[in-house]
Amino acid sequence: MTTIQQADFIQSIADALQFISYYHPKDYIQSLAAAYEREQSPAAKDAMAQILYNSRLCAQGHRPICQDTGSVVVFLRIGMGVRWDAELDLAGMINEGVRRAYTDPDNILRASMVSDPLGSRRNTGDNTPAVVHVELVAGDKVEVRLAAKGGGSENKARFTVLNPSASLVDWVLETVPSLGAGWCPPGMLGIGVGGNAEKAMLLAKEALLGPIDIQQLQARGPVNRLEELRLELYAKVNALGIGAQGLGGLTTVLDVKIRDFPTHAASLPVALIPNCAATRHIEFELDGAGPAQLSPPSLDDWPDIRWAPSPEAIRVDLDHLGPDDIAAWRPGDRLLLSGKLLTGRDAAHKRIQDLLAHGEPLPEGVDFSNRFIYYVGPVDPVGDEVVGPAGPTTATRMDRFTEMMLGQTGLIGMIGKAERGPAAIAAIKQHGAVYLMAVGGAAFLVSQAIRGSRLIAFEDLGMEAIREFEVVDMPVTVAVDSRGESIHQSGPAQWRIRVEDMG
Repeated sequence: MTTIQQADFIQSIADALQFISYYHPKDYIQSLAAAYEREQSPAAKDAMAQILYNSRLCAQGHRPICQDTGSVVVFLRIGMGVRWDAELDLAGMINEGVRRAYTDPDNILRASMVSDPLGSRRNTGDNTPAVVHVELVAGDKVEVRLAAKGGGSENKARFTVLNPSASLVDWVLETVPSLGAGWCPPGMLGIGVGGNAEKAMLLAKEALLGPIDIQQLQARGPVNRLEELRLELYAKVNALGIGAQGLGGLTTVLDVKIRDFPTHAASLPVALIPNCAATRHIEFELDGAGPAQLSPPSLDDWPDIRWAPSPEAIRVDLDHLGPDDIAAWRPGDRLLLSGKLLTGRDAAHKRIQDLLAHGEPLPEGVDFSNRFIYYVGPVDPVGDEVVGPAGPTTATRMDRFTEMMLGQTGLIGMIGKAERGPAAIAAIKQHGAVYLMAVGGAAFLVSQAIRGSRLIAFEDLGMEAIREFEVVDMPVTVAVDSRGESIHQSGPAQWRIRVEDMG
């Protein structure tokens, strides 16, 4: 009989979460590097280069790949011959491991979990609790599969119950374009088929824990219907032309993973969950001999890609900028921003909305006149850092506030990731503003451009407080110009045609 010690289990969970915060899986890096070499879209290629270079920096510096260090999901297969020497229950041990990992002073990870989700939405402060799934199996070992899933990709999870005679492929090809780019492609699609509603979702989530092996499958050929579907969906989803970060290009997904389960004769439950560019997962086994031993990858596994700003990039002085200046920018223009900008996300926007609705002034120091706001919730700094990894958050969550911000505060520009919706684009056009896009999945790289940070307002909101950043050559791309033209509409449309022509 195997005995698992509480201390070993907790340490294994904590070590694994730290490990995946700064090490991409080797299969992801190699697959993305191959996609980078194939890519023909300049915008998508630049985005991939930023992601790959950011990954190397994080592996070297042991800092998070993305500022959203995820909610923790744990799949356990516990052998029935296992005995526990523990005072805490299973969830308690896992949550203690999460707590230690996310508050590690050498590599603080952002706490994103909030309690009372329909009420106060108070941050739990240590990213607990984890979501835990347990299966009792034969044997005397504990198998742990662990992931840290970011909100941008998790928010794009989809579920449906198809007619048994309906086409899974058709549903996926209708669904993926509707996801937008908030899930930070290129990544993976996990698809669960069968069982019932909750089983299909679990299958999709578990599918994402598998290795990227679509190239090996292409080389040897499919041996069953699921492998045929994987190849078909991989080709057809990439033919949509969505591309890296939704900018248009040849690669939207690096792999499509499918898991199935028997289902009711009248049903065909289907779930789809994407994984983002900050793919974070690991698996290990405990046999009573101590905590898990995790082997760091070699930096030789990373491609020798050093991202640098394009010579064609336009340098912008944020401190001396007005509507006439931004009117000259066009979708796809690459900019390097220097100067001061403000930050803010959902919670800060809601407070601003409430203040304006009640005729109250904004907090001292919050002046958006002719300024930009960066949608970001950074990681806390360590050592001599000004700020921790500080990549963009999904801009569409701020769409409902865009008219208010542009019409009532004097704001002229916004920075985030992914596309903007019709209402936000209409407001941008009406007010002659712009929306700029930073690369999701390159948070540590972006943070290198931030040379100063000070708290301005709403300190109690933690990572969602309003701060003033001073930046030097912060790389962004014009996503929506002052005329309301969006690269997230034009880019994929152009590349869809190009892919068809190439085929």
